[in-house]
Amino acid sequence: MAAEVLLRAGRAVVAGVERPASVRVRDGVVVEIGPVDAQADGAAEVVLADDEVLLPGLVDTHVHVNEPGRTEWEGFASATRAAAAGGVTTIVDMPLNSIPPTTTVAALEEKRTVARDQAWVDVGFWGGAVPGNTSDLAGLHDAGVFGFKCFLLDSGVEEFPHLTAPDFATAMAETARLDALMIVHAEDGAEIAECVHGAAYDGFLASRPDVAEQRAIDLVLDTARATGGRAHVVHLSAAAAVPALRAARRDGVDVSVETCPHYLTFEADGIPDGATELKCCPPIRGGANRDALWRALTDGDIDLVVTDHSPCTADLKRADTGDFADAWGGIASLQLGLPAVWTGARERGIPLTDVVRWMAEAPARRVGAVGKGRIEVGAAADLCVFAPDETWVVDPARLHHKNPVSAYAGRTLTGTVRSTWLRGRPVDLSAEPRGRLLRRGDIS
Repeated sequence: MAAEVLLRAGRAVVAGVERPASVRVRDGVVVEIGPVDAQADGAAEVVLADDEVLLPGLVDTHVHVNEPGRTEWEGFASATRAAAAGGVTTIVDMPLNSIPPTTTVAALEEKRTVARDQAWVDVGFWGGAVPGNTSDLAGLHDAGVFGFKCFLLDSGVEEFPHLTAPDFATAMAETARLDALMIVHAEDGAEIAECVHGAAYDGFLASRPDVAEQRAIDLVLDTARATGGRAHVVHLSAAAAVPALRAARRDGVDVSVETCPHYLTFEADGIPDGATELKCCPPIRGGANRDALWRALTDGDIDLVVTDHSPCTADLKRADTGDFADAWGGIASLQLGLPAVWTGARERGIPLTDVVRWMAEAPARRVGAVGKGRIEVGAAADLCVFAPDETWVVDPARLHHKNPVSAYAGRTLTGTVRSTWLRGRPVDLSAEPRGRLLRRGDIS
């Protein structure tokens, strides 16, 4: 492709506004944003179709790639191909489910070595905070992780143990010293009951009540106040926790919160018996809760939407028995996040500009992914060409995720990603991968 490209879009999301625009790209960077009829001046021209909108590439900061160690669940090649197919140009990989987990600099380097030549989009990494590794956090921070992930209850994998309240306070005092972001799986194990074996979703839901999230989030907020640390609550499911988060921020606590496409799409009463593809932790709750999450997003109480892409092999979902107690908890949706959220937003009269803010701008800003998540002069020319009116039916066999298991199977979604651009060039899944491995603060 020519060294300079001019994209012309009758609709583009620029600076939070949808408008006609031309976007000039040189050496992988946006160098000019002008009127749609700007002079090409020798640049190669790309004209979007009338039904397409030019968006910034999405930034998904909650992705479980699982390589090395559990590559049969998902690997960097399959995950980043799925990301590109879904309009995502940057992912940040979670530190658990891989073996070894990313809790030391050596483990981080092992993961980077594995990922280096098989990333179709850019990849950053979270470090992990587990009992006994407080002394490792500074080294990981210096090595460029985007922050640290911890659990306040059993993570589900033995090599990534959870932090007790005292452990959490110790770890967060260190992340505060480093000015690093601590991201927290916030459920209180003391409030969680053993899940009754069986195919009824109600039994699983009852085992993980709203109060488990509320109590754990209270602990996060209290610890952030005490340490002055920066905190982020991952995959908020219980809308009942929003008032406490709102009050803490009003008091000056540096805390942000995300939710996920599945919590905005599904509701408990619509989950049939045995539908273990919809098991995740924390769980999908009722319809009124889903509506409250949407209100919290539009009101600004929830900052961002990311997928919590958490795949596994098909057998671990226990489709043969439909037993929610035995099934792995996690939903694979990296390729589907944008159309899933846009489908729900459109039904509620929410503009595409809001979806872009939640899924591109806000994640990039919160984790310090410099130059990502926006169409702006000086930013990386990471772009998504999106057809917001096109409907389609999800066929798991046609997704790029490694295992053809999807909570969205057979569901009609609105909005299709027509192409994804990384640093000013379309991502070609039949060519060699050219994604980069990012360190916190990289400008690319």
